[in-house]
Amino acid sequence: MKLRTTFRSASELYHADTCEPLKAASARGDLRLAALGRGSYPGTRLPKNDLKEILMAGYWNATFDQDWGLDWHCNEGLEIGHLAAGSLPFRVDKKLYQLKPGDLTITRPWQRHRVGNPHVPANHYSWLILDVGMRRPNQPWHWPDWLLFPQTSLQRLTDLLRQNEQPVWHGNREIGRCFERIDETVALGDSIANQTRLKILINELIVLLAELLESRNPRLDETLAGSERTVLLFLENLHRRLDEPWTLDSMAEACGLGRTHFAHFCRKLVNVPPMEHLTRRRLEAAARLLQDQPEASVTEIAFRCGFQSSQYFARVFRERHGHSPSEHRKNR
Repeated sequence: MKLRTTFRSASELYHADTCEPLKAASARGDLRLAALGRGSYPGTRLPKNDLKEILMAGYWNATFDQDWGLDWHCNEGLEIGHLAAGSLPFRVDKKLYQLKPGDLTITRPWQRHRVGNPHVPANHYSWLILDVGMRRPNQPWHWPDWLLFPQTSLQRLTDLLRQNEQPVWHGNREIGRCFERIDETVALGDSIANQTRLKILINELIVLLAELLESRNPRLDETLAGSERTVLLFLENLHRRLDEPWTLDSMAEACGLGRTHFAHFCRKLVNVPPMEHLTRRRLEAAARLLQDQPEASVTEIAFRCGFQSSQYFARVFRERHGHSPSEHRKNR
């Protein structure tokens, strides 16, 4: 049994996608799936001692509309996708894109996205997932040492990928042809010759991708790859982890920062100290649960929202709302 890869980010616990709906559709014969993968990703196993940065390379070819889709998920590496034929709904964060032939998708490591709305129509879609060693937005990327791209050019490409929020680009004929050859190589399996061919093709793809992005002159925002961005993501997703026993030190550690820097960015973003913001978010969540879940006891809600005792919860709730949790529930 393969263990599913997990990653505790500054914002929440992520699970790497295992493509279960896609694997099931392939097993039913609904489409053709060809892939090389490692870890929890499907496909013929990649070699242990070579191509370690390639987490998966593959494609599917669906000749009729499907009854499945890939719900919200993340990948532990940089994913570059290409739609060769058909159409494909693709959602990143709050925006839905309708991909058309020739479109590229680019998602950063651990960036949530969804394929299908909710189902996948007939299409031919290819993808490559590369591990660049990034676990937080403010960490450096480490590209495979078998890439022949100069380091200065790789750094520029890294900036282009990290510092813009556009996940969908229209490609060109050269990139489309490169993905066709990658598909052909994947379909042939994992022989030594194919492994070498795959390295060469990925080098070509990276060069073509860099040229494409430079030609489009994307708008860059350095804060997307900085420490402030890490803290922002942590605060935006704090509601998912209110039950954890947070301290100032543990929140700072979750963001990979010292407590002073974390507190500085937190005050800048929400205008209150970190622990005060945490208490406010816990009280907001508790107030909603008191009204939405009348079957749950006040003590149960207190613990679910991260309060260590019902007495302390009652006291700070009254200070915030001017009445007790029980009275809040009665006055819903």
